[in-house]
Amino acid sequence: MSAFKIKDGAYAVGVVDWNERDFHGSVYRTRKGVTYNSYLLKDEKTVLIDLVRTGFEKEFLDNISSIVEPSKIDIVIINHIEPDHSGAFPTIVKLCPNAKFYGTQKAKEGLFKYYGVMPQNWESVKSGSKINAGKRTIDFIDVPMLHWPDSMFSYSAYDKILFSNDGFGQHYASNKIFDDEVDLAILFEEAKKYYANILFPFGSILSAKLGAILKMNLEIEMIAPSHGLIWRKYVPEILEKYASWAGQVCQNKIAIIYETMWQSTEKMARKILEGITSQGIEAEIFDIAKNDRTDIAAYLLDAKGIIVGSSTHDNEMLPVIAAFMQFFKGLKAKGRKGLVFGSYGWAGGAVKEIEGIIQNAGGVELAPSISVQFAPNAEELDNCFKVGQAFAKSL
Repeated sequence: MSAFKIKDGAYAVGVVDWNERDFHGSVYRTRKGVTYNSYLLKDEKTVLIDLVRTGFEKEFLDNISSIVEPSKIDIVIINHIEPDHSGAFPTIVKLCPNAKFYGTQKAKEGLFKYYGVMPQNWESVKSGSKINAGKRTIDFIDVPMLHWPDSMFSYSAYDKILFSNDGFGQHYASNKIFDDEVDLAILFEEAKKYYANILFPFGSILSAKLGAILKMNLEIEMIAPSHGLIWRKYVPEILEKYASWAGQVCQNKIAIIYETMWQSTEKMARKILEGITSQGIEAEIFDIAKNDRTDIAAYLLDAKGIIVGSSTHDNEMLPVIAAFMQFFKGLKAKGRKGLVFGSYGWAGGAVKEIEGIIQNAGGVELAPSISVQFAPNAEELDNCFKVGQAFAKSL
C-alpha cells in the first residue's frame, strides 16, 4: 500500500499486514488483520512519527521515498517502543544519520535494550516539551501505562492532528484510510475490541489522561492512531466511547462463560440463560473452548454481569477456562456483579477456585454459587433457572 495524503503536508506512510491473525502472542485474535501506521509531516523540517514492525521495512521505505528521500528526514518521533511500532528503528537510525530523535526517557532506555543501537542525536521529552519544524510545532503529552511506561502522544496544532499511537486504535486492515470510508458499526466494534484487549486494565489512568487532555483545549480534527483507520468524522464519538469505557460504564447485560466436560455444566449454563432471558435482560453464552477470548473481552467491556462456570477435573477447573480466568484477573474489571457455577463427579473444586480468583481480582460482587454433582436433574435445572432470574433482577 502506498503513501496517503491526509492533510496538506501530512501523509500516512505505514503498512498493512493483511494476514496477521495473532497479536500480542496468542492473546488477541486479529481476524481483520493489522496495520502499522506511521506518519510523515513535510515542512521546513521533515518529521517522521512512529515506525513499523520488523519485516516491513522495504514497503515502509518505499512509502516514505514517494514523499521524500529517507536520508533527508530531520526529526523522528517515537511515541511508543513496542516492536510493532519500533521494529524499523535500527534501519531508520542507519538511513537517517542527521536526524534528531525524540521520545521519553523510558523510550530511550527500552529502544537500546531492544536493538542495541541509539542515534547520535536523541532528546528525551515529556509533557510540556515541544519542537518546531517550521509552520508546525509538535507538542508532546506523556501517557505512561497507555499502555507501556514509555508511551506518549504527539500533537500538531497546525494540522489539528493528535498522533495517539496505541490510543484509539483498531486492528482493521483496509485499503481505506479514514473512519468515514468504512462501515462505522464494524469500525466501532473493532475499536471496542481493541480497547478491551489492550487498554481495559488501564481505565483509571486513561480517564485521568483524557480529562487532562480535554483541559488543554486542543483543537483535534483528526486522531491518527498507530493501528487501524484515522478518525476524522467521528472524533467526538470515539472520545465519548473512550470516556465511557475508561469509566467502566456498564450496561444491563450479562456474559455467561463456561467450559464443560460431559455437558452437565453446559446444561446449567443454558438454564441460567433462560432465567435471565425471562427477565428481559440481554445476555450471551460463550463456551470458552469454542469461542474467541478476544470477542469475549469486548462483550465484557460494558457488561454489568459476569457468570463463570466449569466442570471439575482433578479438583480444579478445566484448563481453557483456567487460562481465561488468568486473563480476566488482569482486566481489573470494576463495578460488576458475578456468579460462579459448575458440576463435578466425585469431588468439587472448580467453583471454589474460580470464586477465589474473582475475589482476589476485586471489583466484582459475587452472588452465592451453585454446584451440581454428575448430571443436573429437573429440580436442579429449575434451580438454575431461578438463579438466573434472581441474578438478572439484581442488576
